[in-house]
Amino acid sequence: MAVVVPAALLLGGCAAMPDAGPVSRVEISQGAADKNLQVRVFPVAPNKGETPRGMLAGFLDASIADEENYDTARKYLSKGARARWNPAAGIVVLAGDPAISGDRGIGEGETAAELTASATQVARIDDNHSYRDSDGEMRASYIFVKEDGEWRIDQLPDGLVVNQTNFRNSYRQVSRFFYSAADPSAPTAHEVLVADPIYLRRRIDPLTAAAKALATGPSQWLAPVVSTALDGVTVQHVVVDDSKVARVEIAGAELAGRLQFCQRMAAQFFYTLSDQGKSQIDRLELKSAGGGCTTTRTLSDQVAPGSLAGGSTATRQYYQRADTGQLMMAADQGEGTPVPGELGKAPAGGRPELGTVAVRRDGQRAAVVSADGHDLYTVGTSTGDTLGKPVLSTTGRLASLSWDGRGELWVVDRDQAPKVQLLRDRGAVTVPVDDLGGRTVQSLKVSSDGVRVALVLKDAAGVRTLALAVVTHNGTPDRPVVRISGLHTVAPLLTDVASVSWADTEQLVVLGTEKDRLQQLYYIGTDGSQSGDASLQSAVGMVSAAASEGRDNASIPLVLAVDGNSLKIYRLTGNQWREVVLPYKANSFFYPG
Repeated sequence: MAVVVPAALLLGGCAAMPDAGPVSRVEISQGAADKNLQVRVFPVAPNKGETPRGMLAGFLDASIADEENYDTARKYLSKGARARWNPAAGIVVLAGDPAISGDRGIGEGETAAELTASATQVARIDDNHSYRDSDGEMRASYIFVKEDGEWRIDQLPDGLVVNQTNFRNSYRQVSRFFYSAADPSAPTAHEVLVADPIYLRRRIDPLTAAAKALATGPSQWLAPVVSTALDGVTVQHVVVDDSKVARVEIAGAELAGRLQFCQRMAAQFFYTLSDQGKSQIDRLELKSAGGGCTTTRTLSDQVAPGSLAGGSTATRQYYQRADTGQLMMAADQGEGTPVPGELGKAPAGGRPELGTVAVRRDGQRAAVVSADGHDLYTVGTSTGDTLGKPVLSTTGRLASLSWDGRGELWVVDRDQAPKVQLLRDRGAVTVPVDDLGGRTVQSLKVSSDGVRVALVLKDAAGVRTLALAVVTHNGTPDRPVVRISGLHTVAPLLTDVASVSWADTEQLVVLGTEKDRLQQLYYIGTDGSQSGDASLQSAVGMVSAAASEGRDNASIPLVLAVDGNSLKIYRLTGNQWREVVLPYKANSFFYPG
């Protein structure tokens, strides 16, 4: 068994054990409530004369305790099993406590026994700390032997088995950061750091754990589209002092006389350790035998996560008037102002009727589809800019415009065989999507770094689900080769996804519906985990929701939405929808991207 003690009793604060969530997902709070989740678990050694059932229950409890090397949990194991068992092999997250069956004696005199633990699993954490949704039944066998007259576990699976309530209490999601991979077809493309969410133990030296997890390399899913400066590096020591200076000592890399290389490495450590909490680190000092360097947020700013999101323009809000189709820049109060150039004008003779609009992340250009969906135009947003000729035409219907931070435009062509197109200066590139399995791409949103994409897919039955994938770039500037791969479904409970948007560099905001429930907004991580930050309001009647990757700026309303029935537009401020009062209706409300 293990003793659970609220840290409030130790720290003078207040603490509460979280309620269990739905069976088919794990919700992890990352907001203010996360910092108040202070329930320490102290392990208890096995009792003398304990039965196999008592030993198994005690072992499972001790294995989730706040103890660095699982020393107490190992006391439940035989001498051989202590040496063999690898608790770092991964975690199976269960919907609840496992049912124990068996107690079947093996051999004469009952010197051995076997028990089986079974439960519904909801997620798995692999040996590189990465999360994936999982379902089905977990069955694990535990074989016991007697040593010195006492039962001990002799055979057991590697890794840990944890129910989701204990998982929420004992583990926390953080991100490690890797560089976006070079693109041979766009050699001048700007590299940025890309978030790779992982789960680490809350109270066991989290800074060192995060640094070591960074050194092990990216998740299997993200690896094809990122690179690291830490190949061959091992982390020796991490400490943060009261002046918010982090000191990281490493081995396996020669840093003397290699300032640029050192600072690339230091930037990865800086943002990974900074992700442990806002403003926790102002400066990072990286050292190895014979060399080192220092970095700060200012020095690392050029490669910062989200640095391609558009800066100050990422938080501009736009809407499209339903009566005239004019593109307007929203204001905190009042109707705002028309965007300069063609798109801000009322329609005049000879101009085609326009439909969906998307503004490039720097705010200097926009893409717009004709009302019939056949033609795609791009146009500047400065005074005097005109529409010009289509940059792409189709017999199908173009939809779901998305700009990445590299200034490239993505669009879905809903032809008889729907496909994804990428537009660069040299023209359109058809982008294959691997592993669709008979589904079709209905819409997509590309992250600002350009290497990850969220897709809404529709199957033969009309069910619209959410998937995430990575974008690989190869080829040459004249013949680029782009592919969407690593497709995996996330948020499997959602049976109808209306829209998806990037809420920051590692999370999506999704407007969708679970079976037999009202439409809601969900925060979903790029690993598929669902955040429990807040109770996001039901959004019945809303047909789209948009967010900015500038989520950390508290002065920016996070989510914008359009009610498909009334054509009214709303901002989500805190957890309350606030109508933006205008003298006319709007058919879209969005951020750049």
